[in-house]
Amino acid sequence: MSLSCFDLGERMLSVDEALSALQDFVPGPLAMETLPLSSLLDRVLAEDVTSTIDVPQRTNAAMDGIALAWTERLSDHAMWRLAGHVLAGYQHDRPVVAGEAVAITTGAPMPAGTDTVIMNEQLDESRDGDGVVWMSVSQPETVKRGQHVRQAGEDIGRGDLAFTAGTRIKPQHLGFLASLGVAEASVYRRPQVTIFSTGDEVNSPGEPLPEAGIYDANRFSLLGLLTRLGCDVDDAGILPDRRDAIRATLQEAAARSDAVITSGGVSVGQADWIKAALNDFGELGFWRIALRPGRPLAFGLLGEQRVPFFGLPGNPVAVMVTFLQFVQPALRRLQGEFHWAPRRLTASAESSLRSRRGRVDYVRGIYRSDDEGRLWVRSTGQQGSGILSSMVSANCLIEISAELESIAAGDRVLVQPFHELL
Repeated sequence: MSLSCFDLGERMLSVDEALSALQDFVPGPLAMETLPLSSLLDRVLAEDVTSTIDVPQRTNAAMDGIALAWTERLSDHAMWRLAGHVLAGYQHDRPVVAGEAVAITTGAPMPAGTDTVIMNEQLDESRDGDGVVWMSVSQPETVKRGQHVRQAGEDIGRGDLAFTAGTRIKPQHLGFLASLGVAEASVYRRPQVTIFSTGDEVNSPGEPLPEAGIYDANRFSLLGLLTRLGCDVDDAGILPDRRDAIRATLQEAAARSDAVITSGGVSVGQADWIKAALNDFGELGFWRIALRPGRPLAFGLLGEQRVPFFGLPGNPVAVMVTFLQFVQPALRRLQGEFHWAPRRLTASAESSLRSRRGRVDYVRGIYRSDDEGRLWVRSTGQQGSGILSSMVSANCLIEISAELESIAAGDRVLVQPFHELL
């Protein structure tokens, strides 16, 4: 599909239009690979996982105590004869008859003929003249048949779907897969992403800073975001404002990468060469989106491989906001997370917020829960796209839709929490 099919070009796109275009132009997931369970953290499943066993495999005790067949008529058995012991990992070798009980530990299989576990704290033990141990239950009226018993397959049954393809593996998923006996799984390959910054004024941290220079914050913010997102990063450094140098780097990066990301050089300034270099070696899809911060964001495809390219703004807050809103969903698609969407909560504004109709504003915010569990959110203060400290103090983005000119104190507003990447 050609970029021209969408007639995007110089037109200002809404946020939704840009996201829709990215879904069409960013290819399907990368190739699959099979990895051991210990290497699956943060990888995305390429195939469904179905349980081949019941978990737990056998009905078992959830407490240390005794296992018995409980009767609601307490007069039937005031005491139970202790007929043996069973430990986790072992089985009782014969059925338990009425009037008998078996000492049992947590996780041990329930002996045949038993249905209830009484925990040790509720038991009294005595011996008769023949040395037989008898167990009685304190407060038997509190006992319910079937208590403290885990049923076979109550977590997941044999043949049940455990995870669908597209699931990103978290620590709790690792434990669940292990409980199924899964030793390896098919996942999508990590995206290889090349990043570089542009600008004669940009300097690497540790270097002397010229009078007119700035340190390169963007590359390191991107490095952190990409690493958290599970990408392999190729850092191409800082490029000067020269069309030939940028074009050559784009060519080299496209040959070895699944995506290329730059910062700076995509506005209408005299020294902004990214768009021109992209037209030399690819196709420019769009470069203006109705949002703040981050309106100049170039997206295109590089070379015959049609490698996705993102030219992010130069201001550090705009870089992070546009990455979260546009680059992140594209890279998640490459990893097989087709149905991912940013988490959104609704909170009440602690004070008024200014915006402008016709664009989406992403305000750095701090949300909190009050004593009654209601969510409130406030701005971090100054919202200039170069004020990186506003991202440091924030724990969310306040999303003000394009239809609104302002938010009054007490109004409900959408927030995107920084849970996954920041």
